[in-house]
Amino acid sequence: MEGIANYLDSLIGGVDLTFYSITIGGLMWGLFVLRPWDENANYNNALLEKTIGLIYFGSKALVITQLSKIGLKIWLMAVTLGKSPFPAFFQTVQFQAGLARAAFAFGLFLFIKHSLYNNTRSKQHWLTAIAIIAPLVMAAAWLVHGASRLEDRGLLMTLTVSHQLAAATWVGGIFQILAIWRLKKRNAISVELWPLLLKRFSIVGIWAVVGLLITGTPLAWYYIRTFQGFIGAGYGNLLMVKIMMMGLALGFAWMNRQAVEDYFSSRSLYVLTTRVPYYIEAETLILLTILFTAASLASQPPSVDIPHLTATWEEVLNMFHPRIPRWESPTHEALIAGEAGRVAIVGQVPSEAATAWSDYNHNISGIFLTVMSFFAMLSYRDRFHHWARYWPVGFMGLGVFLFFRSDAESWPLGPIGFWDSTFNNGEILQHRIATLLVFVLGWFETRARVKDDPGILPFFFPLLAAFGGMMLLAHSHVGFEAKTAFLIQVGHTLMGVFSLILACGRWLELKLDSPGKNIAGFISVFALFQIGVILMFYREPLY
Repeated sequence: MEGIANYLDSLIGGVDLTFYSITIGGLMWGLFVLRPWDENANYNNALLEKTIGLIYFGSKALVITQLSKIGLKIWLMAVTLGKSPFPAFFQTVQFQAGLARAAFAFGLFLFIKHSLYNNTRSKQHWLTAIAIIAPLVMAAAWLVHGASRLEDRGLLMTLTVSHQLAAATWVGGIFQILAIWRLKKRNAISVELWPLLLKRFSIVGIWAVVGLLITGTPLAWYYIRTFQGFIGAGYGNLLMVKIMMMGLALGFAWMNRQAVEDYFSSRSLYVLTTRVPYYIEAETLILLTILFTAASLASQPPSVDIPHLTATWEEVLNMFHPRIPRWESPTHEALIAGEAGRVAIVGQVPSEAATAWSDYNHNISGIFLTVMSFFAMLSYRDRFHHWARYWPVGFMGLGVFLFFRSDAESWPLGPIGFWDSTFNNGEILQHRIATLLVFVLGWFETRARVKDDPGILPFFFPLLAAFGGMMLLAHSHVGFEAKTAFLIQVGHTLMGVFSLILACGRWLELKLDSPGKNIAGFISVFALFQIGVILMFYREPLY
């Protein structure tokens, strides 16, 4: 139960940051980009109602998410302590700050519903909404790492909250742009507004990125300090992943900005309407994944606090060292015989059979994916396309393989029942979800590639792949020592990044025209190949 609660806490943390960004970033959009009170603003009611409607939705969802987070912590403490955590829980910072955030989000929700909706062009009402969210933003300071530090506490809390505000401005603005694009497609706004608002947001976006760098750099230095802490601990590893994904998002943002500048020199809307919206959709997938990674980062101990548990760069590189995949599996009886050591409270030393079982599972899964990616690459040639397009069938085979092999101590191979194991162990729950995801992924993508009129089926693959990437970045192995857990995590997080590239590439392949769609599609299957290679060379770390 504790494992499931911790995992759900990471996931709900990502959801919380998403709705926080939609709410706070939406108000920043209204304040700095839209400015509906300007005399020259030529906005119709459809645009203003859409903008405010998105902020309204975000505030309502934020209330629900905040209360759910509090409820989850109560459940976790009740399970751990074996009794009700009240009334002591009322005195905790987590409860008071979380409840304050929910209360101010509810206040904003009521204000929008009863006042801002009726005064969409009033500067005074927009500023009042900003005043309401100010304490909501500040309350987050007591829910971050900085609040628990003995030194530089105020500085760290301020930097973290400012970092969150800059991120929300970027992400919330992207959601507003997508909403405006939907209006543009329906011809519900004037043609000139689309490039104009893109141009205005590009300036705000640049300042948001500057804010992220100014606040994020000193935080990274304070919590990591050393090169080994950056590459050899979970905190540093997730930060590295955030930096990589931010580089991808900035790449799309740069292409969008170039397209806007080209429009104002050529007055051609072609790129702004046939490519930019889809770049923004891909950028949105990346930014959402960054938010989930940030939530996972918040649950990691800072590298500076665990110098004795960090891995060396040689140990990290060894996880990706090329080696011959394991072809032979130990027997199930030998595996079960060694489980007592792996799950022991003290020691937690996996048996040789357990290690070999895990290596075999990872390596065979890698072979599945590598072979599939090979056929996927062939499918881009007309000569092989007719039969090579069935390559996603491999996902269904992989799903069946994982179902039997992932958690051998539970049903169908082991003595623990299906429901008992699934809902009492966070790690098994994650494996079950991943297995189902892989099978469904193969089913949808195969049908999408062989049907003449697949409808919306092709879009399930990139969405499920992106969700899978988020799961990998929130993945945890409860019960292992910190260093071992990190070395397992480092492979999962890199595969999470490639899953995101896989998702974005396939999404753009479906949306763009030639030659961009073919390039994006090939990058997508190359990312699948990289995931396969990582799994083929995987070895269970034993430290």
